Amino acid sequence: MRSPKLAALELKRFGRGKLPRAALVALLLLPLLYGALYLWSFWDPYKRLDRVPVALVNADQGTTVDGKRLDAGGEITRKLRESKTFDWREVSAAEAAKGLENGKYYLSLTMPADFSRNIASSGGDDPTTGALQVRTNDANNYIVGSISRTVFSEVRSAASTNASRGFLDKIFISFSDLHDKTAEAADGAAQLKDGAGKAQQGAKELADGLDTAKEKSGELTGGLKKLNEAAGKLETGSRQVADGTQKVADVVNGAADKARPFVKDPKNLADTAKLVADSAKVVNNHLAKAVEKAPAAAARTKAVATGLDSYYTKVCATPGAAPLAASCPELKQIKDNAAEAALLAGDASTVLGNSSGDITKLRTQLTDLENKARELATKAPGLAGDLDAAVTKANALNDGAHKVAAGMVELHKGIGTAAGGSGKLGEGVGKLGDGAHTLGGGMFKLVDGSGRLADGLHEGVDKIPDYDQRQRDARTEVMADPVQLANQALHKAPNYGTGFAPYFIPLSLWVGAMVAYMLIAPMNKRALAAGASPWRIAVAGWLPVAGLGAAQVGALMSVLHWAPGLGLKMAHPALTIGFLVLVTACFAAIIQWLNAKFGAAGRILVLAVLMLQLTSAGGTYPIQTSPDFFNDVHPYLPMSYVVEGLRRLITGGDLTPVWQGCAVLVAFTAGALALTALAARGKQVWTMDRLHPELSL
Repeated sequence: MRSPKLAALELKRFGRGKLPRAALVALLLLPLLYGALYLWSFWDPYKRLDRVPVALVNADQGTTVDGKRLDAGGEITRKLRESKTFDWREVSAAEAAKGLENGKYYLSLTMPADFSRNIASSGGDDPTTGALQVRTNDANNYIVGSISRTVFSEVRSAASTNASRGFLDKIFISFSDLHDKTAEAADGAAQLKDGAGKAQQGAKELADGLDTAKEKSGELTGGLKKLNEAAGKLETGSRQVADGTQKVADVVNGAADKARPFVKDPKNLADTAKLVADSAKVVNNHLAKAVEKAPAAAARTKAVATGLDSYYTKVCATPGAAPLAASCPELKQIKDNAAEAALLAGDASTVLGNSSGDITKLRTQLTDLENKARELATKAPGLAGDLDAAVTKANALNDGAHKVAAGMVELHKGIGTAAGGSGKLGEGVGKLGDGAHTLGGGMFKLVDGSGRLADGLHEGVDKIPDYDQRQRDARTEVMADPVQLANQALHKAPNYGTGFAPYFIPLSLWVGAMVAYMLIAPMNKRALAAGASPWRIAVAGWLPVAGLGAAQVGALMSVLHWAPGLGLKMAHPALTIGFLVLVTACFAAIIQWLNAKFGAAGRILVLAVLMLQLTSAGGTYPIQTSPDFFNDVHPYLPMSYVVEGLRRLITGGDLTPVWQGCAVLVAFTAGALALTALAARGKQVWTMDRLHPELSL
């Protein structure tokens, strides 16, 4: 009998009653328990995180920054509640700690009282990090803690970005302010350069003026010395006049005393007054003539002195002349006296010329004296009643003369002081001139330095950025979060279940084949007893389970694709179905051989091989993260290739692992069938172990 007929006879056994039929249906649906039901239970857990209760403690008291209220804790709280990442429940710190301990909350997020203040401190003198406090309890659920670390990492990053954005915005505003102030400083430096240039020119003019003043002050000092000498002589003359008026006053007073008894004889008084008037007139006229004739006299005496000097030289000092030896000493004395007279005449002329104001004043006083004396003479005939008045006027004249003398003393003293001060003034002007020249040199350096300062500041203005609001916002956004994660997933799995389907689908098919061989014999006993071909026996025992596996694939993939709440989408649906049929055929062949070869112990080996494949297939974490043992056995187990191939068939990608997996599965299938045939040949010989097995299940 051929293998297909033997397989059909094996399946017909399940149609002979209700229980066998129910067992057959159970075999078809069994993979759904491991595949569809298991995947459904955590198909998209991240979509339902808003059902996970999480304690949110906002103890932040906020702060004020630049006159604006900052409530970072409230802002984060609002955004977290809007995001609905978890079932956020605002509670107190004590309630959060209690709920986390007893399992009411899976985790807690706390924003401390100084959270806003610490964030705002980034722009102050003592920056402090603002800490978000996350507490988890792995005794409640370990996976939630892992998920929370990812979520809160994003929350921390967002909070840090917001804080950095505000701090950087202040920096860019400070750049703009610095740009404006530097521009003002550059303009000020340019104005300083212009002002320094003008000051330099002024310093030069000042130095030149002081040089001129120094020269003129020397001339002034010389003139003041000469004036001082003339003032001394004039002081002597004025004192002599005062002495004269004093004598006049004394005479008048004495005469008045004597005249009072003789008032009836006014002629004597009139003559005396006339004598005073005439004397004052003579002095006045002679003083005027002295002022007028002094230059000519000085010139004449100088000419005489020059002539005498020439004559003396010619007569007494020239070699070859016939000197008058007897008269030369006298002649020399005359020459020297003439020279001294010329000198004195010149000094007198100079003094009188330089003291013209004082002489004019003195002449005015003499004229006044003359007028008053003549008035007295005129009034003398009738002076009987005016004697006291005349005496008073005489005394007044005397007082005036003394005042003139005292004024000349002060004038002489003042001119002497002025002469000394003029010398010091010359020295001071000289020092000022030197200082002015030094100032001019310094001002030149100041002009040069201020020019370079202005140029440097203008260059600095060009280098200092001046951002407008739009530019500040753009740069703040980039610098606050300078590195963006360009997350591009190739052949992205839409949900958690799709990502794990390549792992649980082969698991369910292995379990389906394993349970099938609990109900279906791995080798037909009739064929063994009849001495049928071992290959025919092996294939006849493999085909029923392989056929059931194909039906299981159809049922499982239909539920995964069309069932509500699942909706598995495959990049290559037809190829996926064909690949899974090959997978279940391979699994059936391997499980058949284990059962055929080892009997009851083979069922335990089937479970052991399943566990070994699950732990070394890399279905959850990359196989590289597993211990070395599992990395070593990974390439030698069929489920490793099944998981890799299903990933490419479901989510997409290069199909090379699929074709490689097909080749491996075909090799495992052929090898398992060959081993089953060898086991069948061995089973055709009855032994004591077969008649009395040590273990039966």
